Amino acid sequence: MTTTNSQSAAPLSALPDSPEKLNRMRIKHTRIGQMMGELGTLIYPESQDSILLVCGPSGVGKSTLARHMVDSALQEAVAQMDKNAGLIPAVYVEAPASGESDFSWRLFYQRILHQLEGDLSMPKTAYGIDAETGRLVRPRGATGNSLAALRTAVERALRTRETRFLVIDEAAHIIRQTRRNRLEIQLDTLKSLANECGTQMVLVGSYDLYQLVSLSGQLARRTHVLHFERYRQDRDEDLRAFRACVQKFQDALPNLWGQQLMQHADALLENTLGCIGTLSAVLTRAAVLAQKDGVWSVDALRRALLTEAQRHQILEEILEGEAAINPGLTRTMPHVSGHGSRRQDRSVA
Repeated sequence: MTTTNSQSAAPLSALPDSPEKLNRMRIKHTRIGQMMGELGTLIYPESQDSILLVCGPSGVGKSTLARHMVDSALQEAVAQMDKNAGLIPAVYVEAPASGESDFSWRLFYQRILHQLEGDLSMPKTAYGIDAETGRLVRPRGATGNSLAALRTAVERALRTRETRFLVIDEAAHIIRQTRRNRLEIQLDTLKSLANECGTQMVLVGSYDLYQLVSLSGQLARRTHVLHFERYRQDRDEDLRAFRACVQKFQDALPNLWGQQLMQHADALLENTLGCIGTLSAVLTRAAVLAQKDGVWSVDALRRALLTEAQRHQILEEILEGEAAINPGLTRTMPHVSGHGSRRQDRSVA
């Protein structure tokens, strides 16, 4: 990143929350808007797509997308939720990385139930909803706390809450904590849960997720893949969208950046590889460094950037992921002659 000598802005003593404010920012930028639009179209009752896979590079903003999806669904359902205290149309949960040798379905189910029931003690076996409080009501004396009981409770809770979709963030943990010969079983478990409850599963994670579609034809048929791409330097529309994100960060803390941040937008695109989550981390780190220095400077921004070694490693993973997923997302339309006979397949974007 080429920069000029350090430039000073106002002292930061009056801006103690600058890094925290940046860390809390969730920008609904162009790519997230596109992804939410497509997901909103694909999530509907009786959908044949039990599982939606959202794959993308590290730092692209997948967790922000996941939370935006759930927040948006809850906001849209405010009137319905006022009438029905038990309704929870969408749920966000992070797939656990428990440190165990295999993926912990017990912890995963407990996390879902926590979102659906609140801070209620185990066992989690639900039979109904209190119409006034919206809390799940369980029969007295229920003691089932086995994995099967947890699964049954999750099914009942999702049905009773009328949950349309469940967003599973960091879903690659399911793969990384599973032996290759058991991956199909893990995905079958999620598909079965979706079918039992009528709740679509949205798995959000790294490019590792894409290998799930190659496990079996049955799973591939019920799974739809979406590629959450980074902003690229070789696309004019991506350059404009990324610069708009930098502008939003600049506008969020005008007393910190002044008008100095936008002049480094293209250099930030190159350093962060067009990933908005990485951009947010870099700018938050720059704000922390500037706060420690007591004044904003270009030097603080330079010190906050990814090192070349970090950038090289991330870029390698991105290019490998893009090379794996892009050919698999090609769709073909059979070309039919005037007599109705199939002649050849024609690729479509």
